[in-house]
Amino acid sequence: MKLTILGGGGFRVPLVYGALLGDRGEGRVTQVVLHDLDAGRLSAVTRVLAEQAARGTDVPEVTATTDLDEALRGADFVFSAIRVGGLEGRANDERVALAQGVLGQETVGAGGIAYGLRTVPVAVDIARRVARLAPDAWVINFTNPAGLVTEAMSRHLGDRVIGICDSPVGLGRRIARVLGADPKEAWIDYVGLNHLGWVRGLHIAGRDELPRLLADPDLLGSFEEGKLFGTDWLQSLGAIPNEYLHYYYFNREAVRAYQQAEKTRGAFLRDQQAHFYEEMRAPDAQALAAWDRTRAEREATYMAENRETAGAGEREPDDLSGGYEKVALALMRAIARDERTTLILNVRNRTTLSVLDAEAVIEVPCLVDANGAHPVAVDPLPDHASGLVCAVKAVEREVLAAAESRSRATAVKAFALHPLVDSVNVARRLVEGYTAVHPGLDYLR
Repeated sequence: MKLTILGGGGFRVPLVYGALLGDRGEGRVTQVVLHDLDAGRLSAVTRVLAEQAARGTDVPEVTATTDLDEALRGADFVFSAIRVGGLEGRANDERVALAQGVLGQETVGAGGIAYGLRTVPVAVDIARRVARLAPDAWVINFTNPAGLVTEAMSRHLGDRVIGICDSPVGLGRRIARVLGADPKEAWIDYVGLNHLGWVRGLHIAGRDELPRLLADPDLLGSFEEGKLFGTDWLQSLGAIPNEYLHYYYFNREAVRAYQQAEKTRGAFLRDQQAHFYEEMRAPDAQALAAWDRTRAEREATYMAENRETAGAGEREPDDLSGGYEKVALALMRAIARDERTTLILNVRNRTTLSVLDAEAVIEVPCLVDANGAHPVAVDPLPDHASGLVCAVKAVEREVLAAAESRSRATAVKAFALHPLVDSVNVARRLVEGYTAVHPGLDYLR
């Protein structure tokens, strides 16, 4: 089975390959093709994978190419993890937004809109190529903003594109761990959009254990989200929000923390990873050791500004292991082998949330089998959550419309309608600022 990884020179690709090395079942991936526009990054990551492979036997063959059509042709699965504009683009997204006093995070608010505007045209081109060159392939999208990009691709690939994210997985794992339950045995009632969802229940053997957690302030305050949001707010909500909702519920504090930080997250990762790739230019560099060291620092500093604002302290060791690669592997196995499972995924809504139309991509538990991912029925969201979901989905639709029509005015509308952008004039200045620094937005007229 052939897996093509788009963004194959990306820093987190070894996580995916490491998961594949642990899969010994029938019908497993035997060929991995890495595609990237940067041959130097491809070379660096290929070296890391070679050192990983040296530890095993009968490992998937790895090849690398800068030719997109060559990479896609004949693929069974396509894993999309591209970053249009690179980490320099992410740093610019943050800088331009913060100069206007609004959030520049890569998936939330102004930064997410800017990232989406330059990513959607590229993602649509990829989707069209997949439909032509590998029509039977399944696309697993991890490219951010994941829900928005998955919806853009779904207009050309239908249900054969599925978005994944490790945030709901990590959240469910933390809640189960605090409750003394095995995450593998828990049914997580999670619903929303990507980076905008809530856990409303965690069922073990048919019993919802979340009320027990919400009723115990000491237990509730003992894990990441309890520290991040505060026990009083979680008890008021009656649910556990995805960590990214901290940007909404504590927006002023988050913006202030980012403005006061020595470096934004994007600038930190840009400099950190530039050092890694530079180190890999030395022929005698220990690739896997350097990658492990860099990854550990990356994970430990995740959402550091938010945790500092909340006084949440350092991340727990169990939360430093990532997880999206496990979701990707489980998804591929379920489809390729009809190993039926339940995963929280980004898929088309159909009739799951009545406040959204059938084509809207949402993030919910899905039953997965050889025919793909099928969203399960969920209870309606409370009004405050429905309002936020509908508002953000409306912004995503304006981003898609702007990318399709190449309309600068529609891009301004997307920014202006976002709940975290509080002025039409700010939206106009954001579009001016972003088009000045991003060549990928030259199409806006």
